[in-house]
Amino acid sequence: MTTRIALIRGINVGRNKRVAMADLRTLLADLGYSDVRTLLQSGNAVFSVPGSARGGTAAVEQAIERGLADQLSVTARVLVRTPAQLASAIEADPFGDRAPDGSKHFLGFLAEPPPAATVAAVPQLGPDADTAPDEARFAAGHLYLWCPNGISKSTLWSVDWDRRLGTAVTLRNWNTVTKLRELAG
Repeated sequence: MTTRIALIRGINVGRNKRVAMADLRTLLADLGYSDVRTLLQSGNAVFSVPGSARGGTAAVEQAIERGLADQLSVTARVLVRTPAQLASAIEADPFGDRAPDGSKHFLGFLAEPPPAATVAAVPQLGPDADTAPDEARFAAGHLYLWCPNGISKSTLWSVDWDRRLGTAVTLRNWNTVTKLRELAG
């Protein structure tokens, strides 16, 4: 058995794509995963995958996406990470102690790594970005945001990160990220 972390994009945001966490836990168990735990109502799950599971992370992502669509009538992108991948993303945080409030500090997980030229072309990620007091950085294949006045008041809230980076991005605040690390062991 190996531990995996699922990050489901866009469920339980507003009135759209409502998924009860009990239903998500049942779905993951029905897919053959065990020790299923969810965190908050925003599509975070930690579970164990049998060693016999074929296809690796991509197969787990696809199985969950199909299960959501077939069993819960919800279309959502799913990103799956290992505990080691999550730990590496936390370690690569470029803000460190400068971002002391975990509810205003965000980690963006990407479906695919964008080319360096794509990242370099995003003005909000450049050294001369006019986003103060908010900051965005790209490091170790992840997007990091520090929004000291909160994300909804941030200049970075309206950025279409998916379009800018050319891949699906799902954000989690630092409090959630560190709780997921604890759940994953």
